Amino acid sequence: MKLSANLSLLYPELPFLQRFAAARADGFRAVEIQFPYDTPIADIRRALDDHGLRCVLINVPAGDLMLGGEGLAAVPGKQAEYAAALVECLAYARALQVQCVNVLPGRCSDENQKVFYLDTFKKNLAKTAQSLAPFGITTTFEAINTRDMPGFLIAFSQQMFDIVRELNMPSVRAQYDVYHMAMMGEDVCDVITRYADQIGHIQFADTPQRGEPGTGMLDFKSIFRAIETSRYQGWVGAEYKPSNKTSQTLEWKNKLASAVAECS
Repeated sequence: MKLSANLSLLYPELPFLQRFAAARADGFRAVEIQFPYDTPIADIRRALDDHGLRCVLINVPAGDLMLGGEGLAAVPGKQAEYAAALVECLAYARALQVQCVNVLPGRCSDENQKVFYLDTFKKNLAKTAQSLAPFGITTTFEAINTRDMPGFLIAFSQQMFDIVRELNMPSVRAQYDVYHMAMMGEDVCDVITRYADQIGHIQFADTPQRGEPGTGMLDFKSIFRAIETSRYQGWVGAEYKPSNKTSQTLEWKNKLASAVAECS
């Protein structure tokens, strides 16, 4: 299994550019960054090269989403803002040679407008894929649980897979977040097993506090086994909130090693 460390959540005890060295020292060979845009491209590129790391995923800028707003990708009337965000993202994605770019659908605060938000989102998603595919970059999009983000436009995996099939674009895939989908009551092992070919990236954290595996309710040995035995071939991102210094929260790697050994 190919593991990546999400440097937006892991190693919060360190300044951002020092997290690359820490991740490499802990055995990670790849990283992902939610929103890298506050750090110059050249600085991130240097950190990757200095420590022999790949950056496998970044998100398209999401406007006011993380501040409680609706975001950019699905809001009718914000197409020009989203297009500008995509231009900025493309510059980072190409320079960092990322494998996937993730699009956050955002919120819809008016249920009566949801159909229009979904239509806008699907059009923006298709345009994103058309922009990224020539550079060999997969476009993913993510469902997020509605406890953490009330009103999120896409909250279940089936909604993602329906859109993947509807768009029917080879470079559009779902980003499957174990934490978010478990919070929505899904059987994550079953979903990963059945829909692996429609998933472009996987992330994980335990429920309900989004900590490292072993701090909550999920059976990660079974989850890692399901990923390992599925058709999924992409990266698996550790995207949790560490309960201690990150290097002291990696006991879950033993569960991963055990699950992989059982599958060989």
